[in-house]
Amino acid sequence: MSFFKHELAVAESDRIGPGTRVWAFAHVLPGAQIGADCNICDHTFIENQAVLGDRVTIKCGVQVWDGVTIEDDVFVGPNATFGNDDFPRSRRHDRPLLRTLVKRGVSIGGNATILPGITIGECAMVAAGAVVTRDVPPNTVVAGNPARIMGYVGGGVEERAMRATVPWERGKYPSRVPGVTIHRLALVEDLRGHLSFAETPADVPFEIKRCFTIFDVPGRELRGAHAHRTLHQFLTCVHGECRLVVDDTVTREEIVLDSPSLAVHVPPMIWAVQYRYSPDAVLFVLASDVYNSADYIRDYDEFRTLRKAGNGAA
Repeated sequence: MSFFKHELAVAESDRIGPGTRVWAFAHVLPGAQIGADCNICDHTFIENQAVLGDRVTIKCGVQVWDGVTIEDDVFVGPNATFGNDDFPRSRRHDRPLLRTLVKRGVSIGGNATILPGITIGECAMVAAGAVVTRDVPPNTVVAGNPARIMGYVGGGVEERAMRATVPWERGKYPSRVPGVTIHRLALVEDLRGHLSFAETPADVPFEIKRCFTIFDVPGRELRGAHAHRTLHQFLTCVHGECRLVVDDTVTREEIVLDSPSLAVHVPPMIWAVQYRYSPDAVLFVLASDVYNSADYIRDYDEFRTLRKAGNGAA
């Protein structure tokens, strides 16, 4: 046997990877699939159609039911709960199970509840006690009931996304994410009202072909969560505030857009997300081209692959 099994554990599956440890009072059913170097702690249950990748930690009191797939390097805290049926009835097995996917590098805190049919994006952090009722985007920190996005992790799972600090002097400042620039626009203050403006090409470094506004966004929602292949964007929050996260798969930075005099140029092949909109927030965006659905990259895995292949990202 290439894995360790405590004498008080029941491990009926023949698909348990080398180096995995199955501790006392754990029960692994015959059809379960568990990768290498996993840690299956006391009083856990792994059902027949559950799939665990490599280096997964399942802490005490967790049940991984049929239809749940957990990818590599995931941590599941004590007593976290998964579901696989959105309308369960006793002794009724005629409904198809909903599939739950926990992607690479996720951490799930103790006593969190993951509703069935959910996908938790890679490297996301689910806080202890959170109730996850909808898909969780990659690299996000979610908490509460129902869970909402509270922040973003950095390039490493252990780090928060770095918060940008922008001087008040007018000028263009480099982001920690190469290619992204943060602009402190001209601000004219007057008793009759204030005025802020941008000019091309000094501030907006592309020909403007489209503009749009985003407003009335519920505070728990996010916008963006995509990259563009060729499109440039110039974003400013003309009223209220929101947070912009820019990401090149290596470095991630959060920028608080809280003034009409603050703007960000997001070039092509940068993943961008806006979240934590204030109730009165109005985001104004200038774009270098008209709308083209083919220009969007909406899957983070695809974005990372394209960055590695075409942009030389690590």
